[in-house]
Amino acid sequence: MNRYFEDPAYLWLLLLVPLLAALWFLMHLRQKHKLRKFGDPELVKLLMPDVSRWRAMVKYGLLLGALTLLIVAFARPHWGSGTKTEKRKGIETIIAMDISNSMRAQDVTPSRLDRSKMMVENLVDKFSNDKIGLIVFAGDAFVQLPMTSDYVSAKMFLSSIDPSMIGTQGTDIAAAIDMAEHSFSQDEQVGKAIIVITDGEDHEGGAVEAAEDAKKRGMRVYVLGVGSTGGAPIPDPSTGKYMFDETGNTVMSALNEDMCRQIAQAGGGAYIHVENGYAAQEQLNSELDKLSKKEISAEVYNSYDEYFVWFALAALLLLVLEVVLLERKNPLFKNLHLFRSRKAAMLLVLVMVSVAAVAQADRKYVRQGNKLFRNGQYADAEVLYRKALAANQNNPQATYNLGNALLAQKKDSAAVEEFQKAAKLETNPQRKYLAYHNIGVICQTRQMFKDAIAAYKEALRIYPHDDQTRYNLELCKRQMKNQPQGGGGGGNDDKKKDDKQDQQQQQQQQKKEEQKKEEEQEQQKPQMSKDNAEQLLNAALQQERQTQKRMQEQQRQQGRRRLQKNW
Repeated sequence: MNRYFEDPAYLWLLLLVPLLAALWFLMHLRQKHKLRKFGDPELVKLLMPDVSRWRAMVKYGLLLGALTLLIVAFARPHWGSGTKTEKRKGIETIIAMDISNSMRAQDVTPSRLDRSKMMVENLVDKFSNDKIGLIVFAGDAFVQLPMTSDYVSAKMFLSSIDPSMIGTQGTDIAAAIDMAEHSFSQDEQVGKAIIVITDGEDHEGGAVEAAEDAKKRGMRVYVLGVGSTGGAPIPDPSTGKYMFDETGNTVMSALNEDMCRQIAQAGGGAYIHVENGYAAQEQLNSELDKLSKKEISAEVYNSYDEYFVWFALAALLLLVLEVVLLERKNPLFKNLHLFRSRKAAMLLVLVMVSVAAVAQADRKYVRQGNKLFRNGQYADAEVLYRKALAANQNNPQATYNLGNALLAQKKDSAAVEEFQKAAKLETNPQRKYLAYHNIGVICQTRQMFKDAIAAYKEALRIYPHDDQTRYNLELCKRQMKNQPQGGGGGGNDDKKKDDKQDQQQQQQQQKKEEQKKEEEQEQQKPQMSKDNAEQLLNAALQQERQTQKRMQEQQRQQGRRRLQKNW
């Protein structure tokens, strides 16, 4: 019952309807009995020519119908809501994301952590019949999201991930893989993937052994190495500067590709280097497609539309008819015996039903289109949405859904037009926000950053605290700054600007070359003596030995963790 009504308890009030109908029937019988005592029924009819026995019955029927509709409206009917278990063919994926401080490094745009979030979000958008779980780790590891098919919750948890969630810093990849092994279901036939997203700075060790153990249990370990091998400094959000080590030097965090490859090879998966392009995303998708898929049970959360408004409007219409309809015959229409003819009554009912059916035609097409869209039949869904708009061109839901169907078919320009129409027609703030957000996403993928920024701002006016939209807005601003100016279609003026820029670049290169020559000349000058160089070298070696001794003494202390790094 909860599947069709939000508050089904109100439906118990429907028991009053047959009781009231029975009460009226008893009163009607009692009235007829009194009229028979008064005189012959045929003679009484002649004495009361304006009285209609059908009008009173119809008026009371209208009241009962209005009461029934109001009770149903209070129960808040809806369709397509709730959860249901479906059998789907898919895989199980656990994403273990490194959230140590080293993931704040910005050698990939906008940062290692933000780039990792973008990849996971794109991966979730690709999933349809798969299950996903999320683990975050640094010096410790814990489950952020258990295995689920609720992709909306996955994105919500993903947006809240930050290095401040884990107090113990460092990088313990082995703990993350071990926790991922125990987060899958017991089904041995379904494909299982562990995706480790890290920069490869394993401070604890044991990651290769953990990956081998996962492979023995039928799981594949894929490693996404985020960052550059050259290294980058780590921003410190508390100070606004870069992090320093114990000796006062700036920490340079570099991607350890050798470690990442060893873990992936031991886990039977693949290593993928994540850079600023989209090649890593495509490679990851192709690797996951190779895994065996099996029917798995999934809890599906369906969106629904509430229909209590239509029941309330129908009840109001019945009440108006009850008030307009008089118990006595109208002298102007005394020759019109509408309620004596069953055919006329049936004709009236059919007319009312047909009018209601025409009014609901657009919503019917929308519901049918939604079913096809959920089944992946986007072209057929587009046809039904267009039929709905032909019946009612001001239907905002049909317009918005048509935009989604076009977007699924990669008809981006047409989808933007429909989303813009939906944003103007829509009164539902959620769909209005989604229309602007989708426009921003499309424009961002086409590198139309100004239009994307404008769309994201409109979306944030509706939901100012939406993290995902604010993140996309900031990313668009950065991308627009990094975008080369003076693109195609500029004519001779653009060519002149490009020539000026080329000349400036050549001048800068010449200056750099002159500076290099001056530095080389300075290096060729008489240098320090060999004795002084050996003294400095011995002092540095001695300082390094003392530092190693101190670290060894700290590691030997009982009850102390081996993690000494804060990144």
